[in-house]
Amino acid sequence: MDHLAVVASGAVPMEWSRFERESATVVWRKHKEGTAMTSKRNVAGVLGAIAAVTLFLLVNPWITIDPKGSLSQAITVIFWVSFLALLVVLFEMRKEPGGETVEIEGPAFTRFLFANSRAGLFWLPIRLFVGFTWLEAGWHKATGTGWLDGGTALQGYWQHAVAIPAQGQGSPAISYDWYRTFLQTLLDNNAYTWFAPLITFGEMAVGIGLLVGCLTGIAAFFGALMNMSFLLAGSDSINPVLFTLAIGLILAWKVAGYYGVDRYLLPMLGTPWHPLPKTHTQPAGASA
Repeated sequence: MDHLAVVASGAVPMEWSRFERESATVVWRKHKEGTAMTSKRNVAGVLGAIAAVTLFLLVNPWITIDPKGSLSQAITVIFWVSFLALLVVLFEMRKEPGGETVEIEGPAFTRFLFANSRAGLFWLPIRLFVGFTWLEAGWHKATGTGWLDGGTALQGYWQHAVAIPAQGQGSPAISYDWYRTFLQTLLDNNAYTWFAPLITFGEMAVGIGLLVGCLTGIAAFFGALMNMSFLLAGSDSINPVLFTLAIGLILAWKVAGYYGVDRYLLPMLGTPWHPLPKTHTQPAGASA
């Protein structure tokens, strides 16, 4: 019987040296950790396969399923359950040994662009452009009518978005029924009365955050979220441009705000920016 099997049985011979016991125990712990990691990988593989197959059934152009039928609803539920469960398993896998290991390195230029503080000079003008755009949009709403005085402007925008034109008179603004249902639910509950101020102040907050470089990644995320919401409602305008630039700022969250508040704020919050090593100078007359 090998050392691993002996430790697993719980009967460690007394004649083993202390070194043999400790070595066998370490090997056994690593074996258990590896088994747990393999088990979670298997679960993740099954959940990923279920999510992929169900999504294929929902969106492929060859197999048509009635989107309003019970089969489509059941497949949709299975997809979301498996996908969310997959996220939970992957989140737990990060705690396992090797969970934080970078197995596939990115190109040197992208590593520099997204993780080197000197690349903050590249992201600075992008930050300023996106930030001023959001701040101006929010300020225009705050100083205009229909946003902070009842939300009638947002109400009209939503009503236009959910409208379905008569046959032969064009396509609806919204492509996804679930988003039309979402907006209609907001309309039915008069949510525009509080959603309009939320959008107004949210746009200004995103703009200010990007301009001063404070929590740049978070600010860019909420900006991208609003861009996506406007796009889903059928509004193109400058939203595709802002959304694309926001994705870059999100990926570069560690350095995009380096020339701003994040240079001091993120290290306080725990971001591992490693300063250059200090050079110690010897006092005059000291021997080398």
